[in-house]
Amino acid sequence: MAYTLATGDQAPDFDLVGTDVDYYSLDSFKEFDNLIIFFTCNHCPYVTGSDEVTRKTVEKFNNKQFKFIAINSNSKNTYEEDSFDNMVKRMDEFKFPWLYLYDETQKTAKDYGALKTPHFYVFNQERKLVYTGRGVDSPKDSSNIKVNDLDRVLSELVKNKKISVPVTNPIGCNIKWEGKEAHWMPAEACDLV
Repeated sequence: MAYTLATGDQAPDFDLVGTDVDYYSLDSFKEFDNLIIFFTCNHCPYVTGSDEVTRKTVEKFNNKQFKFIAINSNSKNTYEEDSFDNMVKRMDEFKFPWLYLYDETQKTAKDYGALKTPHFYVFNQERKLVYTGRGVDSPKDSSNIKVNDLDRVLSELVKNKKISVPVTNPIGCNIKWEGKEAHWMPAEACDLV
């Protein structure tokens, strides 16, 4: 198996706490046609640079057809800013229109093969992966965005079209793995295309 999920793969289950202090698994979202799961964090400039663009996309598609779930898998021991308490503060401050879950053990990041923050995964009703990769082509500087891949994919799903580009390389900071230096990545983690 490749390091990260491939299109057609089933969404791995999880049991994670949200900033609302409820616990969530895949079954928590059965009523939604599509799940958008994205790995993110509190401090990465690629995340903070594109959060408002992601917000606009989420607000455009936030209905029964789509549910958006952000997951922070970064080690708080590498970046204290990525602690659960700081996740709660960030959601209180910015009131993002998505759930924000904490993957303290980093199991979910490993199960999905998350490469970067942000890294997006779009699943259909059968919870099979239809898209993985970046949200936009310039997440660090939103003034340079020319392509919004997430918007394109969700628009294609709304129109029941085949996903025209199902895989892109995520652009961002690597996941901060517990016990590893800040820029470490597993040897088998590589570009998707």
